[in-house]
Amino acid sequence: MRPELSTTEDGVAYRDLNGNGRMDPYEDPRLPVEERVDDLLGRLSLEEKVGLMFQTVIEAGADGTVLEHPGNISKSPTSTVVLEKHLNHFNVHALDDPRMAARWSNALQALAERTPHGIPVTVSTDPRHAFIENVGVSFSAGAFSQWPEPLGLAALRDADAVRRFADIARQEYAAVGIRAALHPTLDLATEPRWARQAGTFGQDPDLVAELGVAYLKGFQGDSLSRGSVACTSKHFPGGGPQKDGEDAHFPYGREQVYPGGRFADHLKPFPAIIEAGTAGIMPYYGMPVALEIDGEPIEPVGFGYNKQIVTGLLREKLGYDGVVVTDWELVNDNHVGDQVLPARAWGVEHLDPHGRMELILEAGADQFGGEECVEILLDLVAQGRVTEARIDESARRILAVKFRLGLFDDPYVDEDEAAALVGRDDFREEGYAAQARSVTVLHNEGGRLPIESGLRIYAERVSPEAVARHGKLVDRPEDADVAVVRLTAPFDPRSDLFLESWFHQGSLDFPPGLIARLERIAAVCPLVVDVVLDRPAVVTPLLRFASAVVGSFGSCDDALLDALTGTIAPVGRLPFDLPRSMDQVRAHGEDVPGYDDPLFPFGHGLRLDAD
Repeated sequence: MRPELSTTEDGVAYRDLNGNGRMDPYEDPRLPVEERVDDLLGRLSLEEKVGLMFQTVIEAGADGTVLEHPGNISKSPTSTVVLEKHLNHFNVHALDDPRMAARWSNALQALAERTPHGIPVTVSTDPRHAFIENVGVSFSAGAFSQWPEPLGLAALRDADAVRRFADIARQEYAAVGIRAALHPTLDLATEPRWARQAGTFGQDPDLVAELGVAYLKGFQGDSLSRGSVACTSKHFPGGGPQKDGEDAHFPYGREQVYPGGRFADHLKPFPAIIEAGTAGIMPYYGMPVALEIDGEPIEPVGFGYNKQIVTGLLREKLGYDGVVVTDWELVNDNHVGDQVLPARAWGVEHLDPHGRMELILEAGADQFGGEECVEILLDLVAQGRVTEARIDESARRILAVKFRLGLFDDPYVDEDEAAALVGRDDFREEGYAAQARSVTVLHNEGGRLPIESGLRIYAERVSPEAVARHGKLVDRPEDADVAVVRLTAPFDPRSDLFLESWFHQGSLDFPPGLIARLERIAAVCPLVVDVVLDRPAVVTPLLRFASAVVGSFGSCDDALLDALTGTIAPVGRLPFDLPRSMDQVRAHGEDVPGYDDPLFPFGHGLRLDAD
């Protein structure tokens, strides 16, 4: 329930956030944002201002209560970080029932009202409307409407569809109190081994810029307002060209390289997203190697630490004056269970946490992602290494976003509305249609697709219920009219460091035993293969024997079968090239979009004759 508002003598309703019995300027909903920020900033203690500059992981109680003990990943009880550390930006992880999620959000906001000036909480999230479950990157949809991964949205080649998706996601987020999105991801998928391509819009900088702006507009609207979800666009100045395709979450993937001299391609989506009004920008973990910009050598330290990039390029050259939040855990190592993930202090590993935090602020960032170590920043101020004026600079930017979102005037949500809106039937139907339409037909030997209805179907990794909607499921390929097999793009499993097991890295080659077994299936009945392309795969050997090969980017079994049968026409087009071989991948510059001679090029996608 929303607490009752106070009312002035002349009838203005307001929230008496500091409990002094009068409407102070920062509580006055009629005043311009700048005036409200000025007033509040002058009232805050140093501890309150420092608390604004941290955004860490939070976990919700399944029963709608705040979690008052450390969670699986979150480090502290909720009341500790809100009331004692003065944090009010949180990246929420698992959310299940929408009503309970809304109840938790309200409980969190009620807790925040107990702070000296009642600064409301901003809850953020990684993407949670598709399929990939990776606590370091994204969450599967659960109660929310389910859509293709961003790569699948890119496969549709439809900016209006992307904006429509983002508007639906905005509504569902806001219904449960999520008012900030740690996306869109504007990185280019130029290195096919890189683990994070599913969250991108592909390899082409112009397409990424176009779809990124559409995505931003769907979440924020034409300007940030009370109906918006504020976006943090990432990863500046473009992630993806990681040496040998390794991921920069991990020490072995820290180096970001530009052997093809294509830095400008990776930067290209950001001026457009800045002009469109992104509320935040997140620099990448990567450490540039041998990079020059306009003849100036760039220091080989992680982009979040890099003053030439954050201040020189982003703020001064591109004119961005919004919030810069670092990627997660640049300052401290993260210990989870018996695993560790070292701090992503690439190039400055020798610095202690004090030195790392000081350098991040000198670079120009406003907020520390994944950290709650307020004591370090307070100590830096006490030592004279960071000025309170520097703290004010960042606090001002951060507060302005909260005010523009209307959080100071009403941060509460309606549980009934959340239960009714999240995962609404029409939202699910639109997401389902996008899943089917984004399926991309790569190869269709002899017109095997679309699959006729009523056939005997042998299936692997496809639910029996999905098959039964279109044909009769049989147990052996020898008894089938057609076989349908789903594969995941190949990767090398790793599990030493925390998060590593969720990241698909390494070779793109299918194992030879799998290829041999699939060839045996194809010898006794026509074989249709779907490859789930969370990153490119070397599908060359499949073409020797498969009657049809398609790629999908987040499609449930039912949606896939609807696409393969032409019930919903698949219209996907590749958002990146598919290489011919791993030799071709290894010889290719990590920063270069596309190949001279790919197996299937960017934009490839066959159409089916459903007649």
